[in-house]
Amino acid sequence: MVDARLEGTQIADSVIDLFGGTPLVRMKRIMEVEDLPCVLAMKMETTNPGGSSKDRPALEMILAAERSGELQPGGTIVEPTSGNTGVGLAIVAAQRGYDCVFVMTDKVAPEKISLLKAYGAEVVVCPVAVAPDDERSYYKVAERLTHERNAFRPNQYANPNNPISHTKTTGPEIWEQTAGRITHFVAGAGTCGSITGVARYLKEQNPDVKIIAADPEGSVFSGGSGRPYLVEGVGEDFFPAAWEPELYDETIAISDADSFMMARHVSQVEGILIGGSGGMAVAAAIQVARRADPDDIVVVFNPDSGRGYLSRVFDDDWMANFGFLTECDESVGAVLEARNPSIENLLYVNPGETVRTAIDRMRASSVSQLPVCKNTPPFAAAEVSGSVDELELMESIADEPAVMDKAVEDVMGDKLPTIGIGQSLDLAIEMLHTAPALLVLSGGRPLSVLTRTDILSFFEAQAER
Repeated sequence: MVDARLEGTQIADSVIDLFGGTPLVRMKRIMEVEDLPCVLAMKMETTNPGGSSKDRPALEMILAAERSGELQPGGTIVEPTSGNTGVGLAIVAAQRGYDCVFVMTDKVAPEKISLLKAYGAEVVVCPVAVAPDDERSYYKVAERLTHERNAFRPNQYANPNNPISHTKTTGPEIWEQTAGRITHFVAGAGTCGSITGVARYLKEQNPDVKIIAADPEGSVFSGGSGRPYLVEGVGEDFFPAAWEPELYDETIAISDADSFMMARHVSQVEGILIGGSGGMAVAAAIQVARRADPDDIVVVFNPDSGRGYLSRVFDDDWMANFGFLTECDESVGAVLEARNPSIENLLYVNPGETVRTAIDRMRASSVSQLPVCKNTPPFAAAEVSGSVDELELMESIADEPAVMDKAVEDVMGDKLPTIGIGQSLDLAIEMLHTAPALLVLSGGRPLSVLTRTDILSFFEAQAER
């Protein structure tokens, strides 16, 4: 019930009443820099109270659960999330008296975990490098906690109220803000709630509006297996209930590198601080805009702010360590380029292969260490589970010959320290004082192993020039 004392004022009754109604802004500077022929505009979901588009479905899902009786007064909400849905749910829960438990992967930036805790939520972190049906996956952990705590799980991946929220609010806002002249809508696909919900409304108004899904390279939406990629909150390793490909006219895959660099570019050129998924969407939207007609209006959906990625996308050290930035000319990459081209870039062994296989592989390539990687290339850094070292294996086999036929995962050592391909050679030398070898990352993925011998050979070749 609205307080009568608020009549005639512009004071909202609660923070929930501020969900939606986000502005649409022309990306004037990007249009100039990229020499785009049409209008490119961004839907600024960052102005929602929770800082993201997920406020909308969070409210709709909780209201629907209250109507159905699934969520009772004083109840508990459990949800797996990359952060933004959790914030929206936490805000609504605070207003309506519910407890929250959120399950996240260790890929998520630490500031997102801190943010959810700031709202009073409990956060459980799970490993990202496990299959969805693994008991340690964040899907399975969320299922277990829901059962143990007799909680309500909104399940944004399957809840029809996720896309419904965008059909009811976001779609109509965009249609009105463009005076019905929108020609293209570009958005990332994750739970698919936003892109599907908006697409339903826009296609009803004008079937000729083009819907473009931006997707991380490696995600199933653009034909990948679901791995590996670092951009958060978009892409999947399965098809959620809201995935409706008949509504989408095109899917554009964008690399982690292009997503992150575009996020930094937009933030610096437009003064709009966006995250990696926003960078991915803008990179795809620019591709669309370049081939559009002068009278077209391309709307790109920016789901959240870059403030949730300050320790990742906007941290030069993190970006350099994952091989997205080059710090200097005399870098690790220069050593790899000078190395014998007959040396395979990434030699590795799988956890289930035998020690005998690992030894044969090292002997055949004259190397002393191998990273232990799950699955097959291309790998995510998180899929590197350990390493094997020639000396350590020799000592183990001397003590117990049967080690030869054991699985590598039973005897492997710690992961090799990582270094980015663009980081300095001086840093590599410093790290090799205590490490037998380094795992080189490029574009967020393991590329090669760097040893002391590689650096000595590089210096020797330089001296002979």
